[in-house]
Amino acid sequence: MTIDPRRVAVLALHWQVNVIEPLGFFGPMLAEPVAASGVVDRAVQFHTVARASGVPVIFTRFTVPEGEGALVRNTGFMRAVGEAQESFRPDAAGAQLIAPMREQADEVIDNQKLSGLAGSNVAEHLAQRGIDTLFLTGVATNLTVEQTARHATELGLEAYTISDCVAAAAEEIHAASLANLGLATAGCLTAVEAVALLG
Repeated sequence: MTIDPRRVAVLALHWQVNVIEPLGFFGPMLAEPVAASGVVDRAVQFHTVARASGVPVIFTRFTVPEGEGALVRNTGFMRAVGEAQESFRPDAAGAQLIAPMREQADEVIDNQKLSGLAGSNVAEHLAQRGIDTLFLTGVATNLTVEQTARHATELGLEAYTISDCVAAAAEEIHAASLANLGLATAGCLTAVEAVALLG
């Protein structure tokens, strides 16, 4: 099986300082396991190869503009972000993409939802470009990645999580999330497998 690269986009989820770096808002929970996993280097390489194949890499950032935008404080996660919203302003240091990926973005889209497809025009934008397949990278596997993959599937898209380009706070959580996604979406692929599908 092969996939026409013109039908594919990489959706790169929450590769931002607040999520990945030790001094970021979620650093105490995620920075150490992310660093230990080596996921950043693998994702950088995958994004580079995908772009060379003609596949756009679209980054999503979780940001909170003045007035809170579309943020809804209906979970502990969203309440915590709401209380620390200054750290998530679009121009705040913590909201920026991590340094190794800043030059990889063909597009950057901000929203205030866990799903990278919610509260923005990403889905419509993809449809207009004839894109019906997504390769997902990002952190955390069980949060934005899983939420986005399920959302994409409900929208009729084929969503593949790139299993070695995502990470979570603990390996067992990561593995359980990938198992869920293997059943509930188009499935999981390694970066090598995904590139091979592009022909």
